[in-house]
Amino acid sequence: MTYSIVARDHETGELGVAVQTHYFQVGTLVPWARSGVGAVAAQARGPGAGGRGRGHVEVRYGPLGLDLMEAGYNAQQALAAIAGVDSFADWRQVAMVDAAGTVAAHTGARCVRAAGHRIGAGFSAQGNMMASDAVWEAIAAGFEAATGPLAERMLAGLEAGQAAGGDLRGQQSAAMLVVAGKPSGQPWLDRLVDIRVDDHPAPLVELRRLLRLRRAYTMLEEAHVALGAGDRQTGEELRRGILALAPEVSELTFWTALDAAAAGEVDYAASLLIGLVKREACWLEYMRRLPDSFWLDADLARALEARITQSVVSPRGKS
Repeated sequence: MTYSIVARDHETGELGVAVQTHYFQVGTLVPWARSGVGAVAAQARGPGAGGRGRGHVEVRYGPLGLDLMEAGYNAQQALAAIAGVDSFADWRQVAMVDAAGTVAAHTGARCVRAAGHRIGAGFSAQGNMMASDAVWEAIAAGFEAATGPLAERMLAGLEAGQAAGGDLRGQQSAAMLVVAGKPSGQPWLDRLVDIRVDDHPAPLVELRRLLRLRRAYTMLEEAHVALGAGDRQTGEELRRGILALAPEVSELTFWTALDAAAAGEVDYAASLLIGLVKREACWLEYMRRLPDSFWLDADLARALEARITQSVVSPRGKS
């Protein structure tokens, strides 16, 4: 009762899943991915006890599929191996893509109509209980027509599917998981995008907002690295990009300002902090505490505070 896309980026090797449904917390069930291994979307309810009534999504297709692909099976072999021992395979809908870009998909004959999938180069789009057969074709077309990073292209696919009618019942939750093409040995760093909308009247709109914030926070991390490496030009480009991408996030403004100050852009940093402190006075006190933890040079903190105080605080000491 869900529509989704699994895909591999042929340039970066990134692997991902994006999904939307009219059900609570789809992100805890459908999307699975492992860096350097593959991605899986496991969806559609099987029958309940005794083969009657509503059952549940067979979540084990996700971890088992990844384990088999890591052991050397390609996506088609992994899916066939699991479905071959599943008594309720006719009720399942599953798609897999492996690190080489091999794709496999299965839509059981007993999935609630409209149900189907479309396999393309390095991806599969699928849905069940859709408004019409046009939905998974629209997801595929939207993905293929989009440009940019894998996450943005998968989201474009979901949006196209929603525009074609989406889930017959409407919208409720969405999720996206993208992992690096090559494992770093630190799995938590390999999860490039891991965002979930558990309950929302327009989950894809919210998913796009969260993806925008994820990109901004990733840029902040890259700016920290550039600062540490002494790459001022890259750092400055990233800082400007962060503020353009997510100007409403106080945390990003604050740390972008401190990075700018550390790079010698003290006046620019002070201008950012003055605007921030005028809106939320807590950031001035936060900045005062950072030198004790060696997160900010004490002399630089005092210089910034002097500029902020001169501009924001009144003669009576009240902002």
